Amino acid sequence: MSVVVIGAGSAGLAVSRELTALGVHHVVLERATVAQAWRDRWDSFTLVTPNWTLDLPGSPYLGPDPEGHAHRDEIVAYLDEYAAAWQIPVREGVHVERLRRGQEHFELATSEGDREAEAVVVCTGAYQRSHLPPALAAVPQSVPVMNTTDYREPGQVPPGKVLVIGSGQTGCQLTEELHLAGRDVFLSCGRAPWAPRRLDGTDIVTWLIKTTYFDQPLSALPSPAARLIANLQTTGARGGHDLNYRTLQALGVPLLGHLSGIDGYRADFADDLSESVAFGDARWADTRRLLTEQLSDQGVGVPQLPVPAPFRYEPVRELDLHGFGAVINAAGFRADYRWIDAPVTDELGFPRTIDGASTVLPGLYFCGVHFLRTRRSSLLFGVGDDAAVVARQIAAGHP
Repeated sequence: MSVVVIGAGSAGLAVSRELTALGVHHVVLERATVAQAWRDRWDSFTLVTPNWTLDLPGSPYLGPDPEGHAHRDEIVAYLDEYAAAWQIPVREGVHVERLRRGQEHFELATSEGDREAEAVVVCTGAYQRSHLPPALAAVPQSVPVMNTTDYREPGQVPPGKVLVIGSGQTGCQLTEELHLAGRDVFLSCGRAPWAPRRLDGTDIVTWLIKTTYFDQPLSALPSPAARLIANLQTTGARGGHDLNYRTLQALGVPLLGHLSGIDGYRADFADDLSESVAFGDARWADTRRLLTEQLSDQGVGVPQLPVPAPFRYEPVRELDLHGFGAVINAAGFRADYRWIDAPVTDELGFPRTIDGASTVLPGLYFCGVHFLRTRRSSLLFGVGDDAAVVARQIAAGHP
């Protein structure tokens, strides 16, 4: 049989390792190089989860600092070593431009010509396309708009004030880095959950792994749109520390509501910052309850769970963009499977699957998708479970 895995990030490497273990011949096609998405992160990027989460199948973290936070280059080295150790059959520099189902096989149009496959596993990452809020289209041409994928370090950003749009993990981290570098930076905030970096000296992720938090399925979310809610506001930078609306405010960063529109050089913002903060506080309250109930049920001592202080601020309803060197778009990413010639996604752009198998095209599989099966599906310590499920289906269906 012929099996093609598209993408050599953590998901593609894990799927490949599991296919090899089951004796399924395959090839991994990667548009650039192994771990390219990690290589593209900014220069100071660190893993937001602790080092022990570097845990792809067969290669658990064995380093001296399991509760630390690996730098970007260490993550890339881990994945490079994984590909070498498990002899992943990867073909780098091969871009899959189009995928369609033929009469008997899948047909792939690639940068090296056409090829066929009986089964295809799409492992192109949790998200592939930057989300550009419509209001940013009206930013004056004299003020560059940068996506987070373009950002490397503060000195790269043109001189002047900086406006960051989006307050998920990345938006908060870039805002903090720019502020600490002496830049005059403003953060336009949206709804995002937060949690302390550590509880009683232990990383929040290490506490949460003791609960069902990362095992929650997609069906546990209040609505399909909740799949797009940002990850927990926190950071692994400089050893890891709290990073959220309150810590940024304490640093002196001006916090704004949603960008509601731009008229010439006047940027207008909604007075909804308090609602965004309240949303994050409510999610932390949910997490406190989860930790309290489930740790107690296990007989595990419950750590101190801080209750946030009241949030106070003076609303800023508009900014004059004269004197701004750049606007950085950190409004998140969306799934993008438009290169697949079939209606394989739902209204939010996520693939329609059961246990990673497409419900639209038999023989098509996905891995590394956010909430593919559970909350951990796209994470380094969770993607291996899904990879094993997908590989077993391929092996069973294609002897």
